[in-house]
Amino acid sequence: MTDGNVEEYERLLADVAASGRRLNRDELERRREAGERAAREGLPLRTLIGRHLAAVRAAWPEQPLARRTALGLLTVVEQSVDAFAGGFERAQRLAVRQEEAERREFIDDLLYGRSDIGRIAERAERFGLRLSQAHAVAVARGPQSYSEADPVPQQVERSLIGRFGDRHILLTTKGGRIVCVAPGDQADVLTYFAKQAFAATGGGQVAIGRPQPGPRGVVHSYEEALGALDLADRLELDAPVLHASDLLVYPVLTRDRQAMEDLVRSVLGPLTSARGGAEPLLDTLTAFFDSGGVTTQAARHLNLSVRAVSYRLDRIHRLTGADPADPVSRYTLQTAVIGARLLGWPAKDL
Repeated sequence: MTDGNVEEYERLLADVAASGRRLNRDELERRREAGERAAREGLPLRTLIGRHLAAVRAAWPEQPLARRTALGLLTVVEQSVDAFAGGFERAQRLAVRQEEAERREFIDDLLYGRSDIGRIAERAERFGLRLSQAHAVAVARGPQSYSEADPVPQQVERSLIGRFGDRHILLTTKGGRIVCVAPGDQADVLTYFAKQAFAATGGGQVAIGRPQPGPRGVVHSYEEALGALDLADRLELDAPVLHASDLLVYPVLTRDRQAMEDLVRSVLGPLTSARGGAEPLLDTLTAFFDSGGVTTQAARHLNLSVRAVSYRLDRIHRLTGADPADPVSRYTLQTAVIGARLLGWPAKDL
């Protein structure tokens, strides 16, 4: 038998039974090394311990032993098995750490596209993904930063597995956020993930990127989801679930940054001369447009009277020359307001 070096163990027991001595440091280390080899070979610990105990029975002398000799032999058995199991566990811990490191490296390469496409696709099978098809990525954030070992991501993962089983889903964490990668034709997976993440994070926010093909598609969908969360911050969007497909107009508006800055300065710049600055009037325009141009709804949102909102809208008209109630002027004003939020104006000078 070579599993766990049982032959050496049998000889060791025979010598101990004859001499009554204990194991020395080198012998204990060899037992640990035997345990490590057995773990690397994938042998089951329960079977190995059973064979070691069988070796004890085989080495036990037929003639009656004095109590002292029997206790000494049993003590050595305990020492030896403990050392062997310790080596076995040490090898397993190293294997787990290596597995975790390889998984983290794969996730970094997958989400950032930093490795060869063929190599990413080859490694993906090991982690449950088939990158020959399209994938979509959802990113959830909460009030705190998360790692894979935290209870919140684990709770979400258990819910996903319990609902969908093995559907080639990858759940991980990145940058303190929870990330879910799913096949692009299984929108129900990401919808369920969003629901579970929202509940587990205590009311966080989830962004879902569009399905994109191939290994690079995961990167693109992930970046879309991150971009949606960034837009939510800048535009103060508080919806629990954001779909990147619904927000495509915003990147288009900011693609020509210089043109957008010129629009904001020329259209909204006069608001800075108002008492209290531009921010209250900008908030009024935002509420007015978000309410579909209904003054009463905008007033409720701002906790102001309808008269106060009407006064502000009139003030905006007089300062900018653009009437928020006029369809043509409204489009220009609304585009400028969106640009101001995206650019951080008026807090940031343009």
